[in-house]
Amino acid sequence: MEPVDAERARQLSLFRPLGYQRNSCGYCKSDNGSASYYTSSVAVRPEHYEELIDRGWRRSGTLYYKQNLQRSCCPYYTLRLEAAAYQPRRDQRKAINRWNKFILGPEYMRKAARLCPRSREEKRHRKCNFDVVSAVHESEYSNIKRPIDPTTKRPLEPAHRFEVNIEGDSVSQAKFDLFVKYQTKVHREDVSRWKIKDFQRFLCSGIKRSPATITKTNADEKKLGSWHQCYRLDGKLIAVAVLDLVPSGVSSVYVFYDPEYEQWEFGKLSAMREIAFCLENDYSYYYMGYYIHSCVKMRYKANFRPQYILDPESYGWDPLAGELSEKLDKRPYVSLSRDRSTDAGDSPPSQPLDDDVNEEELSLFDIHMPGVLTMEEVKALDLDHWLLLYHGTFVEMIDLVGWEKMPMDSPQSLKGIIAELAAVLGPKLVKDSAVVLFD
Repeated sequence: MEPVDAERARQLSLFRPLGYQRNSCGYCKSDNGSASYYTSSVAVRPEHYEELIDRGWRRSGTLYYKQNLQRSCCPYYTLRLEAAAYQPRRDQRKAINRWNKFILGPEYMRKAARLCPRSREEKRHRKCNFDVVSAVHESEYSNIKRPIDPTTKRPLEPAHRFEVNIEGDSVSQAKFDLFVKYQTKVHREDVSRWKIKDFQRFLCSGIKRSPATITKTNADEKKLGSWHQCYRLDGKLIAVAVLDLVPSGVSSVYVFYDPEYEQWEFGKLSAMREIAFCLENDYSYYYMGYYIHSCVKMRYKANFRPQYILDPESYGWDPLAGELSEKLDKRPYVSLSRDRSTDAGDSPPSQPLDDDVNEEELSLFDIHMPGVLTMEEVKALDLDHWLLLYHGTFVEMIDLVGWEKMPMDSPQSLKGIIAELAAVLGPKLVKDSAVVLFD
């Protein structure tokens, strides 16, 4: 094969297959109720992560996973909201308005209303219309009006100085201290569980940051990769939203905040700000992460509308309402595409594995994990020329000794491991990635 040039190498995402595993469930607390396929990577490009999200993947630091929804106690469904169609509920509007009033303070609001009065048309428009972009920026210090106070002869100041900026997903002592405070107070975790290296691995080791090839109309580069949106109040860091920015969307990874401000509903505030970020920066979609219909704590995500759920088999998007919501009330695993195909008599329902079967010992192709390529589909891919990163050099799979004779249906076979990774990544990423096995 011809050597891979440096530019081509930079365009590749790297994946280290970890295989299919059962683990304890963090929601219903079952010992081994959750089943997923795992891979790890320190080099995933934003456009490739978008492809993964749209195939049901998520990441936790450098660990990437795709759940087998059919074999898990609490199926994780991927959510996507169309930012331009967002319709804020009354409680969401109330949350941002409460926060803005807290930041500005009654004295500032009273004096500003007198010194900078709104016109009758502005008041009427404000009363009848809610603009999420304007609302989330209303109390930011750089945006507020500061007329001269005739009493003090100085610019009018709000009750608090509130600032929000977006920066790379770097580690800082302030971020780590805030994170530990949040985890110990809100999630009741032992303080000894988290070291700064754990925090870095969890929330500061994301997808590659890079400018997009397309630009916004104002000629600013569109941000891509992993970023931290930092909230500061009177100079103190009080919240951090960890975001993955992909070409078509903003993916919310995690939000942590100072528990002293829990009453201000930072979950709602951060979600609205991230939707506004989508609208301002030409991202079409807002991904709120996984959704578990049976988990009461997750139901708030469905209140950001219109919300769509990724079909785990067809990879189409269905409204989280009506037919889908009704079926999720009755059974944990739902694929509307499968239901419709079965109802039409196009395909018989597949036979699920017996509950006592240990699928970790089976080939992924025998588990029939939803949304995964079949062995026949994988055989149609050009695995022979899939790139393998070996001690800093790219080689092709066909260059491995004995590659052609290796069985593809054995989870212990090297070719079987490679084939399973191809089955969960899908054709596009097989073409645009390389595998790491031995480094």
